[in-house]
Amino acid sequence: MGRISEWDWETGEKIVVKDFSPLQDHQWQEEPYVSPDGETVAAVVNRGELDFSIRTNDTLWDCSYERIWQPKFSPDGRLAALCQQDGESNFVVDAQPVFGPCDYVWEIQFNNDGSAIAAMVKVDGQYGVLLNGTVWETLYENANNYTVSGNGKHSAAVVQVKRLPQADIEGFKKGVYSIAVDGNVWTKTYLNIWTPVFDDGGLRVAAQVRVSTFDYTIAVDDEPWPVTYNQVWEPVFHPKGQYVAAPVRVAGKWGVARDGAISWKPRYLQCLNLQFSEDGTQLWGIVATSYGKFTVACNDVPWSTTFPTVTDLVLSSDGRHAGVLTSNSNTDFHIMIDNKVWDGSWDMAWPVTFSPNGENAGALVEKNGKFHILINGKPFDRAFDHAWSPTFSEDGSKVMIRAIENNQYVRIIADVTQF
Repeated sequence: MGRISEWDWETGEKIVVKDFSPLQDHQWQEEPYVSPDGETVAAVVNRGELDFSIRTNDTLWDCSYERIWQPKFSPDGRLAALCQQDGESNFVVDAQPVFGPCDYVWEIQFNNDGSAIAAMVKVDGQYGVLLNGTVWETLYENANNYTVSGNGKHSAAVVQVKRLPQADIEGFKKGVYSIAVDGNVWTKTYLNIWTPVFDDGGLRVAAQVRVSTFDYTIAVDDEPWPVTYNQVWEPVFHPKGQYVAAPVRVAGKWGVARDGAISWKPRYLQCLNLQFSEDGTQLWGIVATSYGKFTVACNDVPWSTTFPTVTDLVLSSDGRHAGVLTSNSNTDFHIMIDNKVWDGSWDMAWPVTFSPNGENAGALVEKNGKFHILINGKPFDRAFDHAWSPTFSEDGSKVMIRAIENNQYVRIIADVTQF
C-alpha cells in the first residue's frame, strides 16, 4: 500500500465498487471495512451453510471457512481475520494462514505502522500472545489485557501465575497475577493488574496494580511505586522515558502522580486518558471539575467548556491541539477542539482526526441515518449512507473521504478549502 505520501491524492471522485450489494449466489454480506488508502472495501460473506469467505472489492478470497469474524485492516493495508474450521481457530492475513489451528484466537492488534500483527491465543488449554506468526514459548492458565510495543518487536499481557481452587479467597489475596513480557513473567504478583503499556522504545512496561484489598499503585518493570492510592488509572510513559505518569485518587479526589510523587494536586472528581505531547512538554487528560462537568486539561489547566460526558481524547502530532467527543450521556454528540465546540448536534460521532501538521481537524458524524464528513467544523456538500473517518494528506491540504452512496463505494479526494 505504501506510505501516505505515495497514495493517490489527485483531487476528484473515484467509484471503486459500482455495486456493493451481495454478489450472485451469496446468502448474505456483513458490514464493510475499508483500507487506510481507500482503495479496498471488504466484508465477510456467506455462500451457504458453514461456508464463509471475505469479499474485497468485487473479488473473493480463494479460501473459505466455517466461520470468519473480526476482519481488520492494518495501517499498512494488510487484511487480517479470525477464522474457524473443523471447530478449531485460525489466524489469516490476506487469505494466508499465519497461525493455527489452535483452541481459540481473538483480539487482533497492530503496532503503529502495521508492520506487526498480533492476537491473543489459546493453545492446548493455555493462553498467550501471538506476534507476527510466533506464539510465546511460555503460556499461562489465563492471559488478558495484552498490548504490542509501538515498534512491533515486543508484547505484554496480564497473566495468572498461580492456580487457585474455587472460592480460594485467601489464596487470591496473596496475589496470583503478574505481567509477562514476550512470555517472560515478572517476579512479583498482585491481586489484580490492568492495562500494561510500553514506553516509546518498547523496552519498558508499566501497569496498574492492586497490592491489597483497598490499595492500588503503578508498577514499572516489576517495581511498584512506593506509594499506594485509593485508585489508579492507566499509566503513560514520558516520551523521553524520564518518568511514568498516572491518574491517582487520594481522599476521594483525582490528580496525577509522576513516579509516585503528586504533580497535579488531587482536585478533580475524575481524571483519565493521560497523553503527552510528542516533545513531552504538555500532559493532557480528561477531567471532571465537578459532578457531571467533564472537560479537557493540559498541564493541570482545565478548559472552561464542560459537558456531562467527554470521551476519545485525540492530540495533534505536535501536541498543540486536542479534540474530544462530547455528549449528554451518549446522546446529542458534539465535537470540541481546543475548548471550542463545532456547530451542530449529532446522533453519533467518531474520534477526531488531525492533519499531520496539526492545522486542520476532521470528524465523522451521523444524523438521522446519514453520515457526514466535517473538516474544521464545516460539512462536506453531501451526506452518505455509510462512511469512515476522514484522512488527511501528508501536507494537510487535502482530505480523503471513504463512503458508500447508493450501494456504490466511492473514494473522494477534496481540497480542505472546499469545506
